[in-house]
Amino acid sequence: MKAIHKKFLFGGILLAIAVGYLGFASVKTGWVYYVDLDKFVDEAKFHTQRVKICGTVDTEGLVSSPSGMKATFNLKGKTKTLAVAYHGVIPDMFAAGRDVVVEGKLDAAGTFQSDQMMTKCASKYESAGKHPETIKRSGE
Repeated sequence: MKAIHKKFLFGGILLAIAVGYLGFASVKTGWVYYVDLDKFVDEAKFHTQRVKICGTVDTEGLVSSPSGMKATFNLKGKTKTLAVAYHGVIPDMFAAGRDVVVEGKLDAAGTFQSDQMMTKCASKYESAGKHPETIKRSGE
């Protein structure tokens, strides 16, 4: 094998290793668990990592800044509640009683520090004038 071929082979191997490492590192940091609020509160293994949590904004304790860049609220699950401090642009649909998905990490004081939030609006996807509990399935 000529010296030039060895250089190209060595360069190609280095390039493949670098691309593989960058791909692995970006995928690893992009993985985030999606956890039920009650499961998150109960299982300590999730307290040290970044997760997404879904819950309902409690009517009590909701405070948002006038600038629209910070909000503190309690997130309710089926049986548990978690204090959340959100830093970022507050979605238009954000309000007490709405379902939201927050992404972040629990701090040492037990407050979930979130930097991403999405609101859910189930009524947006329902048929006009029909509620899910009034829709009958065939055979009923």
